Amino acid sequence: MLKIAINIPIIGKEEISAVTNILKNGALTSSASQGGKHVQEFERAAASFVKSKYAIAVNSGTAALQAALYALDIKKGDEILVPSFTFVATANAVVSIGAKPVFVDILKENYTIDPDDLEKKINKKTCAIIPVHLYGNAAHVERLSEISKKHNIPIIEDSAQSLGTTYKGKHTGTFFEMGCYSMYPAKVMTAGEGGFIVTNNKKLRDKLLMIRNHGMVHGYDTRMFGLNLRLPEINAAIATVQMKKLPNFLKSRKKNAELLSKLISDLDVILPKQRKNENVNWYLYTIATQERDKILKKLNEKGIGAASYYPIPVHKTPFYKLKTKLPTTDWAASHVISLPVHPGVTKKNIEFIAKTLHEIL
Repeated sequence: MLKIAINIPIIGKEEISAVTNILKNGALTSSASQGGKHVQEFERAAASFVKSKYAIAVNSGTAALQAALYALDIKKGDEILVPSFTFVATANAVVSIGAKPVFVDILKENYTIDPDDLEKKINKKTCAIIPVHLYGNAAHVERLSEISKKHNIPIIEDSAQSLGTTYKGKHTGTFFEMGCYSMYPAKVMTAGEGGFIVTNNKKLRDKLLMIRNHGMVHGYDTRMFGLNLRLPEINAAIATVQMKKLPNFLKSRKKNAELLSKLISDLDVILPKQRKNENVNWYLYTIATQERDKILKKLNEKGIGAASYYPIPVHKTPFYKLKTKLPTTDWAASHVISLPVHPGVTKKNIEFIAKTLHEIL
């Protein structure tokens, strides 16, 4: 194990107590249309945090994306525009429902989808756009909004990495039809495994509740296609506790990111920057450098859990193997390194990371 991990779940007594209470009580999950008691409590907390009317809990960030695509009635052969520079789940969710992911390049400034390249790739088969707020950086929502309105194409925000990020005071995930989040252990807060979708549209919310529960409303009355995408009560209870801790988690990440930026600002690397009116959650503090592999190896040798997200863009993975030309994506894949800034990282750790980088560079 590396001494300073890139991201870890921060679990305390409250989460442990919440889990043991559920195990003693025995109501581990619920197939009721509204979900179990803890699922509903979590959904209220999540909706309130991101200032959305509705939150629908599911069992992973991938399930959130799948459910959102089903809710838009995406069919076999439909094309969905996605970035290639992200975790594979975004594209896999599209493939899983029979649609085709069309890969779009990114912007060098914050690694999010490039609206100009996106617009070039729109055609008659394009049925949705899934921008990813990568590393916690907000995608260019104003340009995306113009494109969406001009071409009448709905947008699902992949906010798996950006819970807590705001732009002009509004949370990522709440700009368009639906926002999808992940609560995997390495994220800014966790449920163990889990995800949720937010929307202000009651029709979509009612559909999503059916989709996560085999298309049923009152049991055995399947009204549309659905799957078991339910979040178990144990995970929901962990998530509810974590949601209360989230504001402090975010403060701590911000403090660590600001200190690290200050200490390495003299180095010949591209530092992450917030845009005007943007408040990033600092899920991944990502720098770019010419000598990525050398630096990564040396940091890891010193016990620093630096990592590269993502050295192989999705379109070049063995499963997709596409020849799409995405120059900025290729550049990012060979230049980026993420450094640990999570709440478990101390001031001493940050100073050690900075000192080590100075020695290497």
